[in-house]
Amino acid sequence: MARRPAPPQYEAVTDGVRIRVRPRFLHDESEPGRARFMWSYTVEVENESAQVWTIARRHWKIIDSAGRLQAVDGDGVIGQTPTLGPGERFTYMSGAPLATPSGMMSGTYDLVGEDGREMVAVIPAFSLDSPYDTSRPS
Repeated sequence: MARRPAPPQYEAVTDGVRIRVRPRFLHDESEPGRARFMWSYTVEVENESAQVWTIARRHWKIIDSAGRLQAVDGDGVIGQTPTLGPGERFTYMSGAPLATPSGMMSGTYDLVGEDGREMVAVIPAFSLDSPYDTSRPS
């Protein structure tokens, strides 16, 4: 069995908060014949600032290759509102289904500092590419 290459990693830094995302196509959970394509993505939020930050809300934009936009907004991440002190990191995994073999995701986190200051941290845009997308050059 051929080994699949490691998924790409995407990264953005906003005022000392580094966000890394690594998407992965889920072959076993996808059903191309039924227009169901599944991805997981791992997000790591690392606080490189001197401030304590809490992830209060998330805002995602998911766009499939047909141009359909889905917006996802909610409190915290995966049911939590993690607080990160200087030098701390929080990692979680989530997933996204699409009806097309490729798409893009991007977003932001609303962070609240221990001093009450608010900041919007950028989640880097990342591509959701599957081997079923025949429109991409190989």
